[in-house]
Amino acid sequence: MPLSVLAVVAGIIILTWSADRFVDGAAGLARILGVSPLVIGLTIIGFGTSAPEMLISAIASLEHAPGLAVGNAIGSNITNIALVLGVSALVRPLLIQSGVIRREYPAMVFAMMLASWLMRDGLLDRLDGTILLAALAAFLIITVRLALGKDQPPAVDVETDILGEEYAEEIPQTGTIGSSLFWVITGLALLLISSKLLVWGATNIAHFFGVSDLVIGLTIVAIGTSLPELAASVSATLKNEHDMAIGNVVGSNIFNMLGVLALPGVFGGVAVDPDAMNRDIPVMLGLAVLLLLFARGRRARINRVEGAVFVAIYIAYLSYLGYTAGS
Repeated sequence: MPLSVLAVVAGIIILTWSADRFVDGAAGLARILGVSPLVIGLTIIGFGTSAPEMLISAIASLEHAPGLAVGNAIGSNITNIALVLGVSALVRPLLIQSGVIRREYPAMVFAMMLASWLMRDGLLDRLDGTILLAALAAFLIITVRLALGKDQPPAVDVETDILGEEYAEEIPQTGTIGSSLFWVITGLALLLISSKLLVWGATNIAHFFGVSDLVIGLTIVAIGTSLPELAASVSATLKNEHDMAIGNVVGSNIFNMLGVLALPGVFGGVAVDPDAMNRDIPVMLGLAVLLLLFARGRRARINRVEGAVFVAIYIAYLSYLGYTAGS
């Protein structure tokens, strides 16, 4: 048991650090190759912050821990909205100015609804996984075309520039192709190792305490894999890069539903725990609706009170999971 706990702690630490290095390397390489900061932010950084969840999901599926794979995706979305955005808003109220981010809200809700609908029969099979991956590809294509489009209204162009400027400040401005490739490869290798370590330790802990893989995925693993989003969003908030703080969460949630959840299906299919459908998905969808209500309006704002509401909901949710898991 102590070794399993150590594996989880070490896995989370290495996972968080290696995800950051992977994103820096990939973003730096794209910058050198002439890709615009906005496209880098909406694609590479969005994918990079979800890379831990994707690898955890893949490894858990291959090691016959479907609850961990599904719970990680759903739990990460719950954690991203309730904890990451909640804490960020407590640090400093979030003012959303970018039209790009507001257009991603409906995409996030659509991704959640699509994944929920595909799992309604209690099974996530290869066809479901293929549909989710196709939806992810379509989302990326549409996002890049909108980001590069020249036929947008002037107001949207200005709002898009705001987000592009925020991403430009976060992308490494130094380094060579060689050093960027080194961090991409090293970061990816460490992501694989730490994901394997985290899945092994989390599965052992679940078996030791007699709780389901789903609950471990929703709690320990989801929190651990959401740390990159938490660090990135809080850092962006402190720098007054509010659109990027929101964008990290919304983009990551879309990747979680369309990319992370697709992997268990593509790798052979998994049964979906009824608790995930009856308890966790309604919580995730409810938080998404609450986010839309808080972030309404052209110059949307998530204040400290609303941030506190998110955090309180998250604490209540974790408390309920702990109570029911021990009963």
